[in-house]
Amino acid sequence: MQVYVLLVLCVLFWSANFVIGRFVAGVIEPWEIAFFRWLGVFIVTLPFLLLHVKKIWHALKNHFGILVLLSALGIACFNTLLYIGLQQTTATNALLINSSIPIIILFLSFVILKTSISVRQIVGIVLSTLGVVFLVLKGDVESILTLSFNPGDFWVIASSLCWASYSVLVKFRPKSLSSFEFFITTVSLGVVMLLPFYLAQGYTLAREVMIVTEHTWVFAYVVLVTSILCYYLWHKGIAQIGADKTGQFTHLMPLFGSFLAYIFLGERLEWYHLGGIIMIGGGIYLCLFVKTKLCARS
Repeated sequence: MQVYVLLVLCVLFWSANFVIGRFVAGVIEPWEIAFFRWLGVFIVTLPFLLLHVKKIWHALKNHFGILVLLSALGIACFNTLLYIGLQQTTATNALLINSSIPIIILFLSFVILKTSISVRQIVGIVLSTLGVVFLVLKGDVESILTLSFNPGDFWVIASSLCWASYSVLVKFRPKSLSSFEFFITTVSLGVVMLLPFYLAQGYTLAREVMIVTEHTWVFAYVVLVTSILCYYLWHKGIAQIGADKTGQFTHLMPLFGSFLAYIFLGERLEWYHLGGIIMIGGGIYLCLFVKTKLCARS
């Protein structure tokens, strides 16, 4: 039960990241927040990297391919593509696309890991996905016919594919590295990958100093909470209950985002939030608990 509580907290903290993203939209550009986020994590974890440098170097020599792939998917691409997409698409479209992550994870787990899929898992994921759609559309199901799509949606789709693939393929990470050693290794590689793209934007030093000093609290949150703490909690969930079940918790993001927007941005809570809660909660319960209880009786 503890791992479920930790995953709920993980998604709650990630949801706050969306609120922060809306708050700084138009002020901090996608490449800036992505690069400084992971550069900050690299600086914080650098002492630990130096302590384990020999072990990490050995793992890099023996498992270079999978470490580079996981770094590209989970560090360099996932959030960067999402930040870019949100500059061109609506939050509604992004949330609808993001709700597909558990389905993608379930499919990839079946294809790559040969994970069995129960009928209750399928029903649970479909129910919670419908809950997300109901919540995002504010209870007006017919409004889905009026949604328009733009190039930004494809960036968000790419972002979702990256995170789903990362969540499944992380099972193949080098077993010689502890969870934290693996994390600081992928962060280091991710910063190296992001650096040339960041430099290509041509930002001036004066601008970057101003951005960091005026929004220190933003970067502190995305570095310490959204990155270090949440990545630890997510990986703990994958290790204990598997990628397919862990991915189901992403359906809580629009729900938590609504409540956080109510608290911090003054947005209203409406009747459709209750409908979304019931469907999302019911779907997660079916996916995570019902099968376990039935197996325990047999």
